[in-house]
Amino acid sequence: MFVHRYTTQPQFHGITPRVLFKAGTIGATFGVSAGIFALFFFGEVPRVRNDILQKVPVLGEYFDRSIPPEDNPF
Repeated sequence: MFVHRYTTQPQFHGITPRVLFKAGTIGATFGVSAGIFALFFFGEVPRVRNDILQKVPVLGEYFDRSIPPEDNPF
């Protein structure tokens, strides 16, 4: 009785699901790290700070740059 030793994987031009999953994981990791870098790099832009960073639940007060009333000349 002949038993097959190998099983074939589904593939498209040599790209198997295992290769696709590994590349997707690496790409997602780089994408998330680039997004976090961009947020903190542009963190001093008032629009980014007010619209995005102040709405983060734990870090919102850290990015609050309001002027105290005693320092306001108007």
